[in-house]
Amino acid sequence: MALALWTGVPANAALLADPTALYVQMQKAYARGSAHGWGLDDQLAYYGTILNAGRAYSLQHPDDPAYGQLANLTVQIGAALNYDPLINHDGADWWVREAAVYVQKNATDETMVAAANQLLARVNSYDDPGTLAAFADQDASANLKNYPHDGNALLAQVEADWRAYVLTGKAAWKTLAFSRAEQPQFPLANLPGSWGPAFLQSAKSEDVALYARALKIPTLNVIARVTAMPHAVYMGTLAPADEYFGPLGMSVLGIRNQMKHVNFMLNYNYGDREATDALQVATAIVDLHNVYPRDRDLPQMLFDCYTTLERMDTPEVRSTANQLKSMLLVEYQDTPQAQKLTPVRSVTTPASGLQAVKRTSPVRLR
Repeated sequence: MALALWTGVPANAALLADPTALYVQMQKAYARGSAHGWGLDDQLAYYGTILNAGRAYSLQHPDDPAYGQLANLTVQIGAALNYDPLINHDGADWWVREAAVYVQKNATDETMVAAANQLLARVNSYDDPGTLAAFADQDASANLKNYPHDGNALLAQVEADWRAYVLTGKAAWKTLAFSRAEQPQFPLANLPGSWGPAFLQSAKSEDVALYARALKIPTLNVIARVTAMPHAVYMGTLAPADEYFGPLGMSVLGIRNQMKHVNFMLNYNYGDREATDALQVATAIVDLHNVYPRDRDLPQMLFDCYTTLERMDTPEVRSTANQLKSMLLVEYQDTPQAQKLTPVRSVTTPASGLQAVKRTSPVRLR
C-alpha cells in the first residue's frame, strides 16, 4: 500500500467548508489589501485565504471549475510572494504541491510553469535540510528586497535563518540570524512567541548583544523569560472525535489504538508483518493533517508513528518514516516532538499543566 504523503490525498473527513463563505473571505482580504495599498502583510493575508479555499476545494470539490482557478492563484501569487514551507504557517504545503503539479500539467504559459517549478522545488525539499534552509534564506531575502524596511519581512528573514540553524545544526545560520537581528531597524519587540523565546535564550547563552537590547524593551520582559508559547495555544484546532480518516476510516482514538496494537505485536517480534497496518495508520495521520493541520495532538501522532515505523525495515516503511519525520521537522519545528529529532533542541515546553480539550462535533469553516 503506497502512502501518497506529498500528493494531497482527498480526506474522508467532513471538512464542511462553505464555498461561498470561503470566497467571501477572499473578497474581504482583497478589499483590505486594496484599501491599505497592498503591503506584505496584506498580500500574505490574502494568500492565506486562497490557500484555505484551495485546500477545501481539493478535499471536497476537486471537480469544480473553481479548483483549477484556485490552483492557478496558489501558484501565481505564491511564487510572487516567494512562498517557502519553512517560514509559512498556513498548514497547506500539501495543497501548494498539488496546485503546482496541476499547473505543470495544464498550463501553457511558460511563466506559470516556471512559477510551479519554483514552488515544487521548495515543497519537495522536505527531506533535504541543507537545500530547504538555503531556499528559506533566499525566499525571505527576496521578499525583504521587494518590501524593504517592512517589519514582517525583516522578521521572516531572521526566522528563516534561525529555523535553518535548528533544522541543520549549522552554526553559520545562527550567526547570520543574530547579525541580522542586531541591525537597528530589526523589530525586536515583535518577535513571535513561537520561535522568539528560544532565539532570545540562545542569544543570552552566547552573550550576544541583541539580548541586552531586548531586556530594555518592556514588552519583551515576559517573552524573554519563557521558553516557548504553550503548545495548546498555537496548535488549537482539534479534529472532531466523530470524524474518520484514511482508507479504513479511523477516528483519532482509532488511530491511537491501532498504533498501540502495532507496537504490541512488534514487541512479540512480528516485525515487518505489521508493515501494512502501520502504513494504514500513517495514511490516516496524513489524512487528518490535510484537514486539521493545527490539531494539538498531530505532532505527537507524527512522532509516535515515525518511531513505530522505525521498528520495521521495508523500503516502503523506510520511505514513509522519512516523510513523516520531514513533515514533523518542517511544519512543527517549534514542538517538543520535533526537537527530539533535530540537531538543536531549543524548545522545552512542559506537557504538564495544559488543560485537556475534549474533541466534539465537526468544526465548520465559516
